[in-house]
Amino acid sequence: SCILGDLHGARIMFRERSASWDGNIDNSSHTNTNTNLPPRDSEETIIAHGPRPIERIPAEPPNGGYGWVNSSYGVFLAYYLNNNYYPGATALHFAFVGGLSISQALLVSPLATITTRSYGTNATLFIGVFLETLALIGASFTREIWQLFLSQGVCFGIGMGFLFVGSVGVVPQWFTTRRSLANGIATAGSGIGGLMYSLATNAMIQSFGIGWAFRILGIVAFTVNAVCAALMKDRNKTIGVSQLAFDYTLFKRSEFLLTLGWGFFSMLGYIVLLFSLPSYATSIGLSSKQGSIVGALLNLGQGLGRPAVGMVSDSVGRINIAFLCTFVAGLLCLAIWIFAKSFGVLVFFSLLVGTVSGTFWTTIAPVEAEVVGLKILPSALTIVWIVLVLPTTCNSHPWATRFHELIIMTGAEPIALELRRRTGNIYLHAQIFTGLMYIAAALSMWFLRAWKIAEIERVAAVEEKSPAEVDVVAAAPDDNTSQALGKPNSSVLRRLFAWRKV
Repeated sequence: SCILGDLHGARIMFRERSASWDGNIDNSSHTNTNTNLPPRDSEETIIAHGPRPIERIPAEPPNGGYGWVNSSYGVFLAYYLNNNYYPGATALHFAFVGGLSISQALLVSPLATITTRSYGTNATLFIGVFLETLALIGASFTREIWQLFLSQGVCFGIGMGFLFVGSVGVVPQWFTTRRSLANGIATAGSGIGGLMYSLATNAMIQSFGIGWAFRILGIVAFTVNAVCAALMKDRNKTIGVSQLAFDYTLFKRSEFLLTLGWGFFSMLGYIVLLFSLPSYATSIGLSSKQGSIVGALLNLGQGLGRPAVGMVSDSVGRINIAFLCTFVAGLLCLAIWIFAKSFGVLVFFSLLVGTVSGTFWTTIAPVEAEVVGLKILPSALTIVWIVLVLPTTCNSHPWATRFHELIIMTGAEPIALELRRRTGNIYLHAQIFTGLMYIAAALSMWFLRAWKIAEIERVAAVEEKSPAEVDVVAAAPDDNTSQALGKPNSSVLRRLFAWRKV
């Protein structure tokens, strides 16, 4: 589902980074011999031109447990669809629960941003820990579908939102050249954790029942997230981060709108894939256990692929890799998933598509940092999360079943369930929909890539450098610097097909 982090992997990387700040490497490498420093206290100035006291604080980023729990919703969904646990509930109701949890997490982002500004990152995270634990324990006592809406849907989603928004912007603050690798390691937690949670959830449901499965997940989520929330460190004051809940001026920037398009279409594909794969497995005759294995292997693919995507992004270019991996995800859905009729092929597809299906979550923070800059990154991400509410939920009324299921659907998973056919490959239309949404997202990144190349050319012209010498991270202009730059020296068509590290 939403999102993200391997605590131990992140600890190792951040400790290595902080070790260099604590003097464990040759201090001469940090000697400032460059007198032409940038005029502002940028992140590049802080890291490249000498240590500052704030850099000596060891970072312990706690991205984690909430993404793991929500990754197991595909197992819950398969159980709900195959058992009459909530009498009278339909497939759309259960799809609404999954979409509602994600949409609430995104919708609460302005409030979480304000809380972070007023009370700090740690307070925001602990609010999320409390709400998420309350939701999971509360869901274990539900007997009617509306109770599941409030617990696993609304309450869990709000808790997840406080955890996500409070932590997602922290990792990019500590890195420049290895920013995508660090973010990839952090977001790999939703893959590795999702693998464990998908298998464990199915086993717990079969052995102890769905009630105790919820309670055990709640206890584990509380333990993991409480420890992680206590260890979180940010650099908001050092960077001078803007914590505006909603910066409407960003809508005037075409490059920002392209990132919104990338996220919107990516989520329409990602949510369908994540929540439908276990159900698709049972629809072709596989057992529920095999379905949970398929879902777990999708998460394993994400756990293995996200650090690799991050590492390659730092070498080849973050926007380049975001475009390529998003396109490959769509291609795999159209070329393999549609024809996967056996357990072996489905296992192969799950592992392969898992490495690229969650590229958005791996690269959104590093990519957005290159588009808008670090100072307004939290405000930009807040808008991104709000926009993603639309493809991750549906607008459904509780009395819809009394009026012939008159449901206005805008969410990915409800759309996928409505696209199911009655005979043959019942998920065929949903599979085509998923592939096309990923390809549409890739097109948005293709044009964003052309914009970034243009910005590099404009900066190179002003600084009298070749485009290859321009720092792609520093070439993220605000409105003032963008107006001061001239025009790029190449056409849009040429930039679309030109090769450059961006």
